[in-house]
Amino acid sequence: MQKSIIISGPPAIGKTTVAKGLAQEFGMKNLSGGDVLKEMAQEKGFQTKGDDWWDTDEGMKFLSQRKDNYEFDKKVDEKLKEIFQKGGAVITSYTLPWLVSGGIKIWLGGSRQNSAKRMQARDNMELSNALDIVKKRYEENRALYKKLYGFDFGEDLSVFDIIINTDGLDANAVLDTAIQKVRDLS
Repeated sequence: MQKSIIISGPPAIGKTTVAKGLAQEFGMKNLSGGDVLKEMAQEKGFQTKGDDWWDTDEGMKFLSQRKDNYEFDKKVDEKLKEIFQKGGAVITSYTLPWLVSGGIKIWLGGSRQNSAKRMQARDNMELSNALDIVKKRYEENRALYKKLYGFDFGEDLSVFDIIINTDGLDANAVLDTAIQKVRDLS
């Protein structure tokens, strides 16, 4: 498969799991916009260890700083656009689906409760804490992308080729659904 695949959706909905599975299934490379952003945060002195860094106090602090400085997000998006255009990549990104044409764009949706349960299991935290983090990250990102690019993250899904509601599905079922739908579009 030559064209790239982009996976987007709210925090802790399963984007990384689906991206890794699709990359393996179709022999593509996997890249996360969040990982590129974490590299930039590290360059600015943040300690970004661990997959759950975004959910830590330091990750939330970096998220708050991004509201006043768009350079991080714009640089990440430019790098992701270049990779996307080359093809052969599965990319997780909040913004890329609205910024490029072509490829296959997948939205993973679901309730905040569903995201919080995934975060709770993944990061071994209280459900109420996970719910607070999911809500804050979603709202902060939504406001940031509206201000930065003018689109309604999570509201305007017209750019997506595939929309999967993850509520009531385990990770394998979501991945199997994504694989089949990508095959149908290829």
